Amino acid sequence: MAWNIADLTEHVVDTVPDRVALIIADEPRTYAQLEARANRLAHHLASQGIGPGDHVGVYGFNSHAFVETIFAAYKLRAVPVNVNYRYVEAELRYLFDNADLVALVHDAQFAPRIAAVRDALPMLRHLIAIDDGSGEDVSAIGSVSYDEALAAASPERDFGERSDDDIYVLYTGGTTGMPKGVVWRQEDVLCVLGGLVNFETGVRVLDEWEFAKAAAEAPDDAGFGVVIAPLMHGAAQWGTINGLINGRTTVLTPRFDPHDVWRAVERYRIPTLSITGDAMGRPLIEALDEGGYDASSLVAVASTAAVFSATVKAQFHERFPNLVIADAVGSTETGYNGVRVIMKGGVEKPGLPTVRMGPDTVVLDDDMNIVEAGSGVVGRMARGGNVPLRYHKDPEKSAATFVTVHGRRYSVSGDSAVVEADGTMTLLGRGSVCINSGGEKIYPEEVEAALKAHPAVFDVVVVGVPDERWGERVAAVVEVRPDHSVTLEELDAHARVHIAGYKVPRELHVVEKIERSPSGKPDYPWAKRIATGVTKS
Repeated sequence: MAWNIADLTEHVVDTVPDRVALIIADEPRTYAQLEARANRLAHHLASQGIGPGDHVGVYGFNSHAFVETIFAAYKLRAVPVNVNYRYVEAELRYLFDNADLVALVHDAQFAPRIAAVRDALPMLRHLIAIDDGSGEDVSAIGSVSYDEALAAASPERDFGERSDDDIYVLYTGGTTGMPKGVVWRQEDVLCVLGGLVNFETGVRVLDEWEFAKAAAEAPDDAGFGVVIAPLMHGAAQWGTINGLINGRTTVLTPRFDPHDVWRAVERYRIPTLSITGDAMGRPLIEALDEGGYDASSLVAVASTAAVFSATVKAQFHERFPNLVIADAVGSTETGYNGVRVIMKGGVEKPGLPTVRMGPDTVVLDDDMNIVEAGSGVVGRMARGGNVPLRYHKDPEKSAATFVTVHGRRYSVSGDSAVVEADGTMTLLGRGSVCINSGGEKIYPEEVEAALKAHPAVFDVVVVGVPDERWGERVAAVVEVRPDHSVTLEELDAHARVHIAGYKVPRELHVVEKIERSPSGKPDYPWAKRIATGVTKS
């Protein structure tokens, strides 16, 4: 057996076939059912000439079919590729072409978008449509029915051996630019995100059979996990994959709806929520009181991929006095880099997180030297050890991101950071969206965290806009709470309590709703267009 997602999951299937693997839209599927359906899809894909190394797009909302497609592709040593369901035609055309898709499994409702771009994509030769209840006619683009494809194929597991070197790809949009495909060896990504290496100690699990045995023999009542982000986002994929390779039951919500999440917590007695910062945390805590749900099973909330403000954490602690909140930092290119744990009454520094660094985490300066603790040097967060191979079809970005320092390979994120005297790391924000005002660097995330503490601010994105004197000035794009209002003067007075005066917004732009990615990341290009009055061409 290899360090391989399909191999590890199949071992759990063989040990506890009747255990429930997934519950989606309150429909349970056992490990045996998941296996049989994934085998059928794999055989169907193989009949279309799809095999090792081929890229298969998955374009839809959370569903059993989405998970089955991921599993089926790995069984064939093919590579599932996540497609953002919010993309419009130009973005889809770029992604389908850049990702070298030869097949696409899609929700039926997206057939018109696919039809608009398919003629420009000669490599894309096979389409499979998931019945999503939309009633969309998929015949015009030649898609075959997902259910009919499975019904005509074998449920047997009769595939060839797999390898630690099989590929995992995750497309990430980040905060700027076109999406990039991050290419990992499966063994490496399992070490970083699949639990094969202990986050705190760096100790590696060495025997895949012992790992699989422990996962499969966990008791049936070991508890449920819940995945509330879209599966086309890495955090959701790894929440689900971790559940599968560790023999747990995973509950997925088809789309993020805070009331659906609390209903799942109440029904399945879920102990832990994994969220993406305020984008999920704020609507969740407000929906909890609105719905009056029984959430007494909840003992921990873990946040990744977006800022989780002190204000929203305080709301969770008011509702759950003994709640453990873990605020983790990392990126698609690096995986886990550090974490801080916050209990009620704990002292939390305002602004962005200061975390305990992971065992392979460093900060690199502009000359690619490792920053010394307490030096005050601002560098970029990086991770050594198990790191990605490259960006797909982008050698220039690959060379800039995946570097060798003193004989060791590192993946360098776009996050600026400093190493404190005690060895902890303080995140400053994304260098790509850093605002330069009169030579002073201002990180939007820090300003956003300060503004979110204002009672009238529901959500906010901060950007730099052109300024004749200073080069750039700070502008805040704000979504105001219902029945509230706020002025620039009020935000100014509030912000100065938390951040230096040069970081305070000089402009306020109120919008009906802040645009964010499905993963909760702010859409900085959108916010800059709002702040500058430039419409998208």
